[in-house]
Amino acid sequence: MNAVELRAIQAPIKERYRAEPGAARFTLKARGTLDEKNIACKVETGHALAVAGLHRATGGTGLELCSGDMLLEALVACAGVTLKAVAMALEIPLSAGTVSAEGDLDFRGTLGVVKDVPVGFDQIRIIFELETDAPQEKLDQLLKLTERYCVVYQTIRNGPSMAVEMRRSV
Repeated sequence: MNAVELRAIQAPIKERYRAEPGAARFTLKARGTLDEKNIACKVETGHALAVAGLHRATGGTGLELCSGDMLLEALVACAGVTLKAVAMALEIPLSAGTVSAEGDLDFRGTLGVVKDVPVGFDQIRIIFELETDAPQEKLDQLLKLTERYCVVYQTIRNGPSMAVEMRRSV
């Protein structure tokens, strides 16, 4: 795919969303089933079944996926796809590249060992390593627009309103 093809695909979608703002609103969903025997949750990804469990630092076996790792993986996936789309739209040539995310957290908060230690990541870093001959000002623009349009990055950065409820299954 090239910039012209991408614009051709997205143009009617963008036009529809301009004309019908409500058509642009979607509810994405995820669902998991609690494991009956282990401290694990089977998450339906749409393409496979992912089994999430405790991180080794909290007593897990390391055989299941850690939800913190999954969050970083979702961030890497979204940032990588966004970067590729923006690079294509700006006609920035990329020979190759990698996207990495790393996050720091203190498991004393998760385990309730120290009450004033926050639960969750206190810092997340995204690192793009690109093979390109594009000038720096184009790469600066690429980074700025990737940050702006990456859904997972913006969601983490801006902290959406959240609601939690518990229901009895029938």
